[in-house]
Amino acid sequence: MSRFTHAGRSLLEILLVLTIGMVPVVSGLLVMVYQLERKLEENALVSVQEAIFSVDRVLDHLQTAASTALPLAGQPCVKVMGTLERLVAGDPRIRSLVLTQDGHAYCSTIGTSSSYSPSFNHPSDHVQLNFNSPVTPNDVVVELRLTYANPGVIATAYGLELRNELRGFQDGLVLLLEFGETYLWSAGDSREAQRPSQTEFFRSAMSSKHGYTVKGGYRQGHTSQEIRQSMMRILPSLALIGLLTGAIMYWGIFRNRANGRHAASSRG
Repeated sequence: MSRFTHAGRSLLEILLVLTIGMVPVVSGLLVMVYQLERKLEENALVSVQEAIFSVDRVLDHLQTAASTALPLAGQPCVKVMGTLERLVAGDPRIRSLVLTQDGHAYCSTIGTSSSYSPSFNHPSDHVQLNFNSPVTPNDVVVELRLTYANPGVIATAYGLELRNELRGFQDGLVLLLEFGETYLWSAGDSREAQRPSQTEFFRSAMSSKHGYTVKGGYRQGHTSQEIRQSMMRILPSLALIGLLTGAIMYWGIFRNRANGRHAASSRG
């Protein structure tokens, strides 16, 4: 066998060993990427539903408070104010209770109707976000009313109650609550210059109880960042498997070559 033929065969054997050694590395990375993407997709879907469940509990609590105060609606403010204040004082999650008549507030636990009179944008609105409360102008106020009742009640809570629920999802998913044209998320609201990025694995769902929408998604670049981090964790193990696979392949080639030489010398 000429030197060129021997060198060519050796080169092919080396390429074969390298190729086979890379198979577990490449296939392992592909499986990792697939599993990671499926995990992010499933997490976005599940988290949106869990967020609806969590936020519904906050709004259910507001609705219960409003229903409890409903028998007081229509009565003179001076007569029922003490009872309203005791209801609010007994529950730190309630910011205020407001009694209404024909859609106008006439009695509030945080001031008179002239200083605080919530107005809903649409007659059918059940819950809304208020960014213009004169009592707390820099805060978000969640307002819930009993649309079926006149005289009625509006129960309010700080937007922090909703944000705290969203902050419970600490896996990089950005969750946004949309109430009509207004919205908030854990770090901002519709007064910001732009919405947060939710472009990757975007999902949305509407609450059947209270009519708001939850939108969830990962920010642009989150998936690639997760892939890089996962790759750094598993690449050493995959490289070791690839090295062992290549070594076994090389040993097999070397053994076959040695057996071939031994058989040739025996025939000679």
